[in-house]
Amino acid sequence: MTNHYNRKGEWLEWILPDTARDTGGSDSTDGSARPYTPEKALELFAATHPVPRRLGAQWLKEGGVLVKGRRLLIRMFPEELPGVDPEWHDLDILYEDDFCLVVHKPAGMPVHPHSEGQHGTLAHAVASHYEQTGQRCRIRHIHRLDADTTGPVLYAKNEYAHLLLDEAMRNRQIRRSYLAIVEGVIPSSQGRIDAPIGRDRHVTGKMRVSPTGIPARTRYEAVGRANDHTLIRAELETGRTHQIRVHFSHLGHPLAGDKLYGGSTRLIDRQALHGERLVFVHPFTNEQVTVTDPLPPELASLWETLRL
Repeated sequence: MTNHYNRKGEWLEWILPDTARDTGGSDSTDGSARPYTPEKALELFAATHPVPRRLGAQWLKEGGVLVKGRRLLIRMFPEELPGVDPEWHDLDILYEDDFCLVVHKPAGMPVHPHSEGQHGTLAHAVASHYEQTGQRCRIRHIHRLDADTTGPVLYAKNEYAHLLLDEAMRNRQIRRSYLAIVEGVIPSSQGRIDAPIGRDRHVTGKMRVSPTGIPARTRYEAVGRANDHTLIRAELETGRTHQIRVHFSHLGHPLAGDKLYGGSTRLIDRQALHGERLVFVHPFTNEQVTVTDPLPPELASLWETLRL
């Protein structure tokens, strides 16, 4: 796969192979090959970099594919409005390139606005980062975290990356692992929770294990045990709302600080849950990207206190 490209403003420049020049079925009068047509050039590009059919058709229709000799130009990075007002926050960038952005989400900050006029979300902070760095990108988050959960959040910087990463998320090809401090001692070193999750009809915003719910599976391992608590590492096989919180509460081991699901707030006033690692295949290079996010100070301090 040819992963090398040059970015020229809104355009991605990719060098076409010099074999099998498109002749449209016949050679030119002087015996030389005719130039690639935009359609043929995009077809060659899509052989190594999959292009969603609708997006490819849109590029061709809007003049977003140009051929200059062996240089293919695709208008892959059009300038866009962010969709939310930029608001400055001290943002921790974990990974960034022309296609993707991964940022650390702090506790207490929603990923995106839930109502008109809401401010102070991670989307607003990312919009500010784009503005400060001269990038004209729409805010496109690929997954979410609960407001009080910390960890990495993945963003796509253009529609091409968004469509491919969304598909990867639907196909469960984006892996997310978490660290959580749960109440009680979990005796097994590892396990798998397979319990469907549905909405709690009695409490707004709460989920519960229900035989009529949507299938949900969580794999976990016990990393450490201290003072009637267990530090666990969990990996989602599915991505249901509050999945880790619901599953461990169902086992009788609610997360420390998670009062919605029966956890005590004596030691911490928010659920002790942190996204530790995010692994995805890059939408352009097709290489595996692994992003790690260290345990935040308040959770590291809590675990150290329990150990002592």
